[in-house]
Amino acid sequence: MPSPRERHEWLLFVLLIGPNLALFAVFTYWPLIYNFYLSFVRWNFLRPTKPFVGLDNYANVFSSAQFWTIVTNTFVFAFFSVGLTLIIGLALALLINQPLRYRNTARAVLFSPVIMSGAVVAVVWSYIFDPRYGLIDQFLRPLGIASPNWLSDPAWAMPAVIIVYVWKNLGYAVVIYLAGLQGIPRELYEAARVDGAGPWARFWHVTLPGLSPIAFFLSVTSVLATFQAFDIIKVLTDGGPVISTTTLIYHLYTLGFVSYDAGQAGVVAVVLFMIMLVLTIIQIRYLEQRVNYG
Repeated sequence: MPSPRERHEWLLFVLLIGPNLALFAVFTYWPLIYNFYLSFVRWNFLRPTKPFVGLDNYANVFSSAQFWTIVTNTFVFAFFSVGLTLIIGLALALLINQPLRYRNTARAVLFSPVIMSGAVVAVVWSYIFDPRYGLIDQFLRPLGIASPNWLSDPAWAMPAVIIVYVWKNLGYAVVIYLAGLQGIPRELYEAARVDGAGPWARFWHVTLPGLSPIAFFLSVTSVLATFQAFDIIKVLTDGGPVISTTTLIYHLYTLGFVSYDAGQAGVVAVVLFMIMLVLTIIQIRYLEQRVNYG
């Protein structure tokens, strides 16, 4: 039988953790369970009844060629957005990490788009992309190059969305990389210099290994963020032209809140959840291995 002290500690634990568990249950776990239930019913948000249809919603979604095009769009968007963010972010972090004048100002300028609203950023860039009066056109016209129809041409719409997304989130990657660079011991660079290693060798054998945990963290978190990117796509292209910039999260919105098809929207939400769950598990396993094997 537990002692009075143990009962007191257990009661204190329940009082402290109970509100958090209640919030998680109401706002996280219950919507997750309810969405899973909706993926097995046919409901348009207006009817009081929700007839059970089993796996029909899954069959309808997975048999649609449009759905697999949207899945491809999602992974293309994630691959190029994350890849460009990591590569350009590393280059800028290496530059800003040097003893330059106005380094702190440069950091603030690079990070400022991160805290801006995605909708505001998209509105500004929609004017920049204007093929007749936009800023890009003003640079290309003297070179005799016609500006493409960035937002109305299916071939250019996805690159436009990627450019805006990378521009907005680049500062976050730079700040995280800078923290990692400052955590690499100076002695390693000095030892490599004494051994005759040049700048490229020091970067390849000291900087990159030292930044590998940071790069992995950024890659996983950035991929998860791209799968949830909505506001920039909504304002810039509204998922078009046709479905060239429609991603899974935008398809979920279209099915649920435009077509009012809660069942198929639930299927897309389940697919999106499973993808992000797998990525999260990969990150956790990687971190556990680093802790266990140092």
